[in-house]
Amino acid sequence: MKKQFIGVVAAGLSVVLAAAGCGKGSASGDDSDGKTIRFVAAIYDDNTKGYWDALIKDFQAKNPGYKVALEMVDWAQMDRKVQTYVQTKQTPDVLNYNAFSDFARDGLIYKASEVVSPQVLGDFTPTFVAQAQYQGQQYGLPFISSARLLFYNKDLFAKAGLGGPPATWDDVKKDAQKIKAAGATGYGLPLGPEEAQAEFYSWAMNNGGGWVDASGKWAVDQPANVAALTYLRDLTKSGVTQPNPETTDRAKVFNQFAQGRIGMAIGGPFTRAGFIDPVNKNLNFGVAPLPSRDGKEHNTLGVMDVLAAFKKNGGKNREAVRRFLDFFYTAQNTSKFLKLEGFLPVTKSAGDALSSDPYMKQFVDALPTSKFAPTSNPAWSAVAGAVKQDLGSAVSGGDPKQVLTGIQRTAEKAG
Repeated sequence: MKKQFIGVVAAGLSVVLAAAGCGKGSASGDDSDGKTIRFVAAIYDDNTKGYWDALIKDFQAKNPGYKVALEMVDWAQMDRKVQTYVQTKQTPDVLNYNAFSDFARDGLIYKASEVVSPQVLGDFTPTFVAQAQYQGQQYGLPFISSARLLFYNKDLFAKAGLGGPPATWDDVKKDAQKIKAAGATGYGLPLGPEEAQAEFYSWAMNNGGGWVDASGKWAVDQPANVAALTYLRDLTKSGVTQPNPETTDRAKVFNQFAQGRIGMAIGGPFTRAGFIDPVNKNLNFGVAPLPSRDGKEHNTLGVMDVLAAFKKNGGKNREAVRRFLDFFYTAQNTSKFLKLEGFLPVTKSAGDALSSDPYMKQFVDALPTSKFAPTSNPAWSAVAGAVKQDLGSAVSGGDPKQVLTGIQRTAEKAG
């Protein structure tokens, strides 16, 4: 879920779809034989391509005549690529992405029940089924999940004379100042165009804020959100973060965390396998709840990526897509991916083994009560795009209220 992002068009996919004049129910003029499908997979780390290469080789051996053409795309380029796929009507047959509802709204993708077996459909954990629906129907296929908690370097904390992890925002700032005085960066703040929406929401939800109000109406510029963004701006101005948070992506923050140069940062279960272990398997770190403004209630951010299956040639690709997806969603294949990449399960059959790992159990336990972005709203793609493009400017000289009001306007315009 390293959702990097470059060159976001703030209006998002919704406007692209309208401009391209895409009709209902068909995403491409592809004239393939129906047995060869194109799969666009996101690059999570250096292990991702090897996994898919091996799985596809196994799938093709067990399904003679069927072929999968793999295209790997870095998260930094993914949103731009998807816009181009839709605009040029060259969508893949299967897409690994972080949104689906705008595709469902425009009739571009299959319902989940049309492309996986009843056994696979029934294996998805209800928490994620709820996040994969559009107007009461499941379209997204839950792929991987994550919960976000606070990582802290125990050695840097000891060097700075600190005890346990911070519980309140005041604690975070005070601890970060002491860590800075001890010679390291206090808090790693990634508000660059990779996944600014996740970092910001982790703070906003712990001040009573969020993307929408109780009725589901967009509330991006509500006072609680303004206060959260103002707090992050003040952290930056106080010098306890790394330089230029507005252009810093999470990979850079956690590489520095793994090197022992950052005291605190928000991460997920993938952080150990994807960032820490490759640099220093002996790093002395801890994981704690996300700090909240008052220290009383600690909310956890939940994140889910999906697979979306696009309709092509009146459904000519459906059987090949179904075979491939059913093959991937076997417990053996999904659990292998989860263990390799360090993500949390979205199916019941792949989840049992992970809870036996004390490190992973912290995230598994936090997931059922996590808060998610409103991905079932077709406007979310546009909102997330605007956040990734514009939010960081609030800590580099912009006004938090004005920045959030601009994103609010994008949300209202998109629907």
